[in-house]
Amino acid sequence: MTFNGWFQIALFSAAVVLLVKPFGGYMTRVFSGERTILSPVFGPVERLFYRLSGVDERRDQSWIGYAVSMLLFSLVGFVLLYVLQRFQALLPFNPAGQSAVEEGLAFNTAMSFDTNTNWQSYVPETTMSYLVQMAGFTVHNFVSAATGIALAVALIRGFARRSAKGIGNFWVDLTRCTLYVLLPVSVVVGLFFVWQGMPQNLSAYTEATTLEGAKQVIAQGPVASQEVIKMLGTNGGGFFNANSSHPFENPSAITNFVQMVLIFSIGAALTNVFGRMVGDQRQGWAVFAVMGMLFLGGVAIAYWAEAAGNPILAHLGAVGGNMEGKEVRFGIVNSALFATVTTDASCGAVNSMHDSFTPLGGLVPLFNIQLGEIIFGGVGSGLYGMLLFAIISVFVAGLMVGRTPEYLGKKIEAREVKMAMLAILILPLSILGFTAIATVVDAGLAGPANQGPHGFSEILYAYTSGTGNNGSAFAGISANTLFYNTTLALAMFIGRFLMVVPVIAIAGSLAAKKIVPASAGTFPTDGPLFAGLVVGVILIVGGLTFFPALALGPLVEHVAMGAGTLF
Repeated sequence: MTFNGWFQIALFSAAVVLLVKPFGGYMTRVFSGERTILSPVFGPVERLFYRLSGVDERRDQSWIGYAVSMLLFSLVGFVLLYVLQRFQALLPFNPAGQSAVEEGLAFNTAMSFDTNTNWQSYVPETTMSYLVQMAGFTVHNFVSAATGIALAVALIRGFARRSAKGIGNFWVDLTRCTLYVLLPVSVVVGLFFVWQGMPQNLSAYTEATTLEGAKQVIAQGPVASQEVIKMLGTNGGGFFNANSSHPFENPSAITNFVQMVLIFSIGAALTNVFGRMVGDQRQGWAVFAVMGMLFLGGVAIAYWAEAAGNPILAHLGAVGGNMEGKEVRFGIVNSALFATVTTDASCGAVNSMHDSFTPLGGLVPLFNIQLGEIIFGGVGSGLYGMLLFAIISVFVAGLMVGRTPEYLGKKIEAREVKMAMLAILILPLSILGFTAIATVVDAGLAGPANQGPHGFSEILYAYTSGTGNNGSAFAGISANTLFYNTTLALAMFIGRFLMVVPVIAIAGSLAAKKIVPASAGTFPTDGPLFAGLVVGVILIVGGLTFFPALALGPLVEHVAMGAGTLF
């Protein structure tokens, strides 16, 4: 570890902090229906959408109506993307002549992009046409991200409103998020990426002759436009198989830095939206502090583990830490930082291969996802996941002092606690359940490229990533099979939709409640004591749930590596 390495981590952290208030203030105005600097441009477009679709922007929906709208929208998006893949051979913008995508892979991929997971069991540049990349994947990168943000805003309204029947309008939130938040940033940063060297064209692949005289096909296409929303929307699906380690997707250290900031920008700013909408920005900063502490702890462990490298190689005279699977232009610190950031958020983008990390270095991204990706998290999903733990934390605090727990003036009763626990427990049920099945059936054991604890980690990471709607992989598992395509698609469905329904139910329940004035016995939720309590609850729940599985994978592999055994 070096001073320069820590300086780069500090510079990234400072950039994220500086974005929180201005971006959070802007998004608050957007979702409150207030006038913004972009209203003259997008206001007429927004109203046109409402007229064409018959949406009344002034009409609130109950939590059931909001949930049904979200589920129907997601269902239609899933079907359209599946059909688009199956018929891509007959459709235009296919200069490479890609054939129709096989049924199982099309099902998995449609579910992946519909749930904001972007798990890819295929090689994009040899499987998907430009039309599928643009009209399928890029569009879903926008709308799946907007859906997650809308759900978070709906939960915030549950805390902010009193004696209300509605929690907002899904169609209005979806439209405003896409038009005023995601699209403007994507256009500006997309042009910056083109300037930095990312391709943005519809040309056929280029055939080049190498110095040895061999022929090489260089894939290109509309890369920059997909790259920016893949990061901003914490989607992660790469235009190329190598993802953000590919020089066309991530040409330089500058683009690498910008991509990491994009991944955290909305998740971090939503904490400020939360504080503003509930009328106390300190509440938002308390949530931000919890996320920040967990992020810094994770990146410190990952950086230390990768900088220390493999002790077996060190005994043979190798120095410089673990550079296996990493790009030289990024180095150890920016690879460890990127891996931590992308798994703190539900973003499957990678600029290095997690399969090549040291055992403890690989444990950090794995455990980040298992915590529910609440450390800034996916756009929207990070905040509502963190607020679930906040509800559990105030419930625990209430048990300690013997009074009904309150959070932001709302009494947290049995209904909210049950829904929060249901949403939290759904994730480990899927992760551990599918992992257990895959480790005992032949179809599952055929996937990992390694044996022993590392092979187990590859399977565990796959279902952790799918259920957590992350999409990254250890890169050492062959997942394009009927077994993995089907089970991973189910894991993605469970991680997205079976979790958000209880969240929306909590929003509806809280919105209907009156706000109780604070008293001398009210537990303060805007200070370091509350932040520490939430961190403790998160780590205890995560540790108790996943420690046995981690002990069979990265932890035992670390011990074995110290004893001179590699897998």
